[in-house]
Amino acid sequence: MDVLVTGGSGFIGKRVVAKLLERGTVTTHDNGPADIDTLIVVDVAPPADAFAGDPRVRCVQADFALPDTFAPLMTPKVGVVFHLGAAVSGECEQDFDLGLQVNLMGTLRLLEACRHGADQPRLVFASSVAAYGGELPDVISDDTPLTPQTSYGTQKCIGELLTKDYSRKGFLDGRCVRLPTVIVRPGRPNQAASSFASAVIREPLQGEQYTCPVPPDTAMYVLSPRRAVEALVHAAELPAAAWGTNRSVCLPGITVTVRELVDALRNVAGDAIADRIRFQPDRFIEQIVHGWPARFAPKRGLSMGFQADDSIREIIQAFIEDESQESSNGAQRI
Repeated sequence: MDVLVTGGSGFIGKRVVAKLLERGTVTTHDNGPADIDTLIVVDVAPPADAFAGDPRVRCVQADFALPDTFAPLMTPKVGVVFHLGAAVSGECEQDFDLGLQVNLMGTLRLLEACRHGADQPRLVFASSVAAYGGELPDVISDDTPLTPQTSYGTQKCIGELLTKDYSRKGFLDGRCVRLPTVIVRPGRPNQAASSFASAVIREPLQGEQYTCPVPPDTAMYVLSPRRAVEALVHAAELPAAAWGTNRSVCLPGITVTVRELVDALRNVAGDAIADRIRFQPDRFIEQIVHGWPARFAPKRGLSMGFQADDSIREIIQAFIEDESQESSNGAQRI
């Protein structure tokens, strides 16, 4: 069986690919494990070095905005698809057409490729808690309506609806997971409005001063990379009956303020590290982030076996461990 991963060279994508390569199998629609013959990694970015030399990996560098990207890759051998690639929130607010072409039309083209080229594959669609917004209750429940206040969130909602309809029609077996803000991300900040949540931890640990663009009392709903990867693979392997007619789930996470992030960093790494953080509000970032909900009661996600992290301290320590491991393996320092 083949597995296709969009955005497979990205932060979460390459970790999903690594996890699948480590396992060597994935559960298919007949609820039995199948060997992974080929992992098709599709991304606009160059292939990740971590995949070099593995004969099971086929890397395809392509733009999701182009109409002929997915159809040639989709065959009846593709049993599972992870759709992780997307233009991020800040990009979509600044470039409306980019979001439409990559996040909306790109998702539709992928679904059409699954419909016409594959044989009812399982498709995991990475959605976002940006699907919520506006006037919301203090705590988001499984029944809270989707009212996105950004183009990115709107495009994710449409992707969920399309995935549900293609599942209803029997073209594929879709599963939509609404991801919290995933931290701590390595590398440099990108154009995601939530990138500050990783940078406020990452930059001080790497010896840099960091100016945070939102106030200390800004609250976020977060999840670690480790838990995010576990959730995506778990979503792919749950039987269809576990989803029923509702093909979307909000993942369990933890709520934390920026002040609590800084306090946890101080507790783990010391005053000298935490004192590298300054605050200078950025109105563009604030407007986006303050429209996102921060408190959830994800009862359905918990009942389906998805798990949150135990604490923000655990997330920071995991980042330090992962950074140390990559450095010791000769990889580029995060």
